[in-house]
Amino acid sequence: MGAAQQRSSMPGEEQRAGEPAADVPVAPGSLDHASPGRRSAGRTKRGWRPRRSRRGTARPPGARSVTARRGAVAAVGGAIAVDLGLWAVTPNTFERLPAAFWVMAALALAVDARPYVVANRRASSVILPSICFTFGIVLAWGFVPALAVQLAAMAVAGVRMRESARRGLHLAVQHAVALAAAAVVAALAGLHVGAEPHWEDAVLTVAAAAAWIGARTGLDALIVRCAGVGRRPRRLRRRGLELFATAALLLLGPVVLAAAQVGLALVPLVLLALHAVHRMVRSAGEYERAARVDSLTGLPNRRALQTSVAERTAGRGPRRPERHLALLLLDLDRFRTVNDALGHTVGDRLLVEVARRLAAVVPPHDLVVRLGGDEFAVLATRLDGPAAARRLAAHLAEELGRPFALDGLPIDVSASIGIALQGERGGDSAALLRQAEAAMYDAKERGDHVAVYARDTEHHTPDLTLLADLRRAVQAEPAGDAAADGITLYYQPQIAIATGEVVGVEALLRWRHPERGMVGPSELLRVAEQTPVMRLLTSRVLREVIGQLGAWRAAGRPLRAAVNVSVRDLRAGDIAVEIETLLRRYDVPPDLLQLEITESALMADPHRVLDTITRLDRMGVAISLDDFGTGYSSLQHLRRLPFSEVKIDRSFVLGMAADRGDAAIVRSVIALADSLGLRVVAEGVEDERTWRLLAAAGCHAAQGWFHARPMPAPELAVWLSRYRPLRPGREPGALAVPAT
Repeated sequence: MGAAQQRSSMPGEEQRAGEPAADVPVAPGSLDHASPGRRSAGRTKRGWRPRRSRRGTARPPGARSVTARRGAVAAVGGAIAVDLGLWAVTPNTFERLPAAFWVMAALALAVDARPYVVANRRASSVILPSICFTFGIVLAWGFVPALAVQLAAMAVAGVRMRESARRGLHLAVQHAVALAAAAVVAALAGLHVGAEPHWEDAVLTVAAAAAWIGARTGLDALIVRCAGVGRRPRRLRRRGLELFATAALLLLGPVVLAAAQVGLALVPLVLLALHAVHRMVRSAGEYERAARVDSLTGLPNRRALQTSVAERTAGRGPRRPERHLALLLLDLDRFRTVNDALGHTVGDRLLVEVARRLAAVVPPHDLVVRLGGDEFAVLATRLDGPAAARRLAAHLAEELGRPFALDGLPIDVSASIGIALQGERGGDSAALLRQAEAAMYDAKERGDHVAVYARDTEHHTPDLTLLADLRRAVQAEPAGDAAADGITLYYQPQIAIATGEVVGVEALLRWRHPERGMVGPSELLRVAEQTPVMRLLTSRVLREVIGQLGAWRAAGRPLRAAVNVSVRDLRAGDIAVEIETLLRRYDVPPDLLQLEITESALMADPHRVLDTITRLDRMGVAISLDDFGTGYSSLQHLRRLPFSEVKIDRSFVLGMAADRGDAAIVRSVIALADSLGLRVVAEGVEDERTWRLLAAAGCHAAQGWFHARPMPAPELAVWLSRYRPLRPGREPGALAVPAT
């Protein structure tokens, strides 16, 4: 602890960041303690529950004002009483003091009206600039005048910072002992700084300053040890800043003293140097604050959460074994809708209001954090178990359920909350956060507001390990065997219903994980679709498919291949350039490549993909609308976008032989596409009856296991060599016969 640095709290009592006056910089997280009219939260034997007020919770603003007034009266009254006592005991000491002393005393009182605050995460460290003058006074005129000035200056600082009487007494004792130590060193060494100091005086001055710092630090450590309270060690960066600022102020004292003896007009010039020290401390505090505070909401950020969990896990400070540490992860539902409908400015304002509401209902001993985006977290430190954590989460969900009024418009927000409790063996912040995230996704999937982590909910978390393995596999360049990394392309034939000819294939991605085995297409898309890995995966697929098209064409059997792409791929303007480059490299005509985009993906952002689709269409690459009928696309998109094909979703095709509704939908889609001049492909053709129904409805092509299963390129070549074109039988129930 820095020598001149004052704790804003007694040992075992940390000052909350919202308690200093408005003109004193406050620590991060003050948003949750400075909000007027905040609700308190209490505890019972059964755990956490909201309440209006009780001892041990955050004091209301009125109570804090009363405490501040009492502290101010005690500080001023105590300083006056002690100074009068010193004057009465040693009147000759004050009567012989020169004008330089009174000038320095007045400046000490003036500068302490603006103390230097070094903000910490939970408490604030304060450096009094008056020590610059009182240290010079103790070297020139002794301990008693310096103590009288220091107590008066501390009374000014105490009133300014609204300190309690207990804290004021604590700081007064520490500074008195520090001045006494400096006075003893100066007396033993015969130090007396005059108008013409020598090198020995400079060395002894440094020794006296070291005694000041050592006495201040030693007394603070002794009090902490006697109180039996573990204080969290400050970071080396902040400790170094406090020591440097304190040493600078102390060693500036003799300079001021020498200037005063030369001419009193030079003394006020030291205020510029004091201002420079103040700016240095303030800049360092702002840098530290920016590193652990969210810039939008003012709440602590992920780094502050990691520090808090690490401190609690290390067991610093008193902790009751029956109480648990819990992390509550909150994810706002449908926040993207607010951004899309009202704009990001309103979305940011909503996040600020959410932060304020959360901070207003969370107990002061807990931590409210914004992790990023629409995710918040609450680190609860005094819960009795899962039931108490659920009650806290339910209360948070209830508070967020009340509408937010922005510009007169009520906005309804809900949140999914995942709870993770730290076990007896502890756990780092990453593990807690991962477990809370798993519980949050479990709550979303089940449609609940709250879920507590259990091991069987882990699978609901997006598998980052699987995603990392997929990225490595996609970026690998296997030598010789293209499937060495587990990524393989399968091809399923598409058959012209009228003639039975193979008109094309659809490329289907398969990935065999080295440990998990075959990863299904749905899981693969769930993990990769919303990440940059999807773009890498598409590039890999395009490169292999177009290369295969070139090989088939060189072998004298050209085929058209369809490749599925996502909206993320089409948003990237370079996909058209990439395809054009690949087509030229493998000497493949553009009409042999077809890109498929799902209807639901198209509706997510139809305007941004229009330019890319138009460029591809002008190149000659066909565009197919996949899974038609499952989304909400309008006829306007079918008419405006350059589609060449519509694929009917397998969910309708599979049931059309037994369900009249599915059959009617399929016939309607075929008629609509035919009127717009679009080719129609039916997916999921599994039997001959469905094939005949599609033929009767005028469908152009069919794809499904009735003809062939998906297969790797070598097996497809064998299948093609054996395949004989088929067409539907003319009579009901007739088998397919070879085409003549």
